Amino acid sequence: MTETTISFLDPSQILVLFGARDQHLRRVRESIGVEVTLHGDEIHLQGSEEQIRQGLAAFSELREIIETKGHLDESDVSSVLGEPDAESTAEEIDLLEKTRRVVPRTKGQADYIAAIREHDVVFCTGPAGCGKTYLAVAMAVNALRQDLVRKIVLVRPAVEAGERLGFLPGDMLAKVNPYLRPLLDALNDILDFEQVTRYLEKDVIEIVPLAFMRGRTLNHTFIILDEGQNTTATQMKMFLTRMGIDSKIVVTGDTTQTDLPDHIRSGMSDAIGRLSHIDGVKAVRLTGQDIVRHPLVRKIVKAYDDDTQHQRSRKRR
Repeated sequence: MTETTISFLDPSQILVLFGARDQHLRRVRESIGVEVTLHGDEIHLQGSEEQIRQGLAAFSELREIIETKGHLDESDVSSVLGEPDAESTAEEIDLLEKTRRVVPRTKGQADYIAAIREHDVVFCTGPAGCGKTYLAVAMAVNALRQDLVRKIVLVRPAVEAGERLGFLPGDMLAKVNPYLRPLLDALNDILDFEQVTRYLEKDVIEIVPLAFMRGRTLNHTFIILDEGQNTTATQMKMFLTRMGIDSKIVVTGDTTQTDLPDHIRSGMSDAIGRLSHIDGVKAVRLTGQDIVRHPLVRKIVKAYDDDTQHQRSRKRR
């Protein structure tokens, strides 16, 4: 049995952390299995080394949320514990396999899925790890298996981040593969490798660089543009106008992390500003609270965001 202590300078945070009638505390105990007791301004944790590690990580994240928002929601606790809340469960994505369902783990993710269901064009911005691409791919697979679309097309701009494609080794497929790999990784997380291979061989799923989209019209297709912040306004217009009958488009990206030259405005930011008011178009913004990768990812993103905001405030002075 291992134990450790968490101290609080502000005792009022403990009341928020535990929740009404200790509801948040009970969920942490039941989910992790760690014993939690309160002694004055300190929380004592008892359990195995793994339970202590998970308990410290959970309480640390919950504490950060309290410091940021001043309160805790059920969805916040669900997100930190990796458990679906009631709203998320309502928006779960059925992949039409007995053992496979994708459940959004935050309210933001649930709102994102609802937006995809209700609109034909959706823009989703947010930091790394918040599920932008993964959930879009899951929704595409769901639409395909329900015969709502006949094809899935996954698109990514091949931005030359310091290297020109012409100088990379191999043929064109080999040159663009590193840019398209994240989309294939998302597919392989959702479907069996054999199923992904069959879909690719039969051209039911197509993964292509953005430049290869010019001149096409895609009917009955679920189209996803990943890393949309790395398009120019001209490229974004070209991409969006590929949309045909009974098709759906989702554009994902992090508008704070563009690889475009400084003097070129992101086509994603431009499109959101131009099109958000149009019926059938929806812009969704996910935040650090929606990050569901390793718990450290949320802290890493926050650290960089804080530094960026500090630099901006210095420039204004």
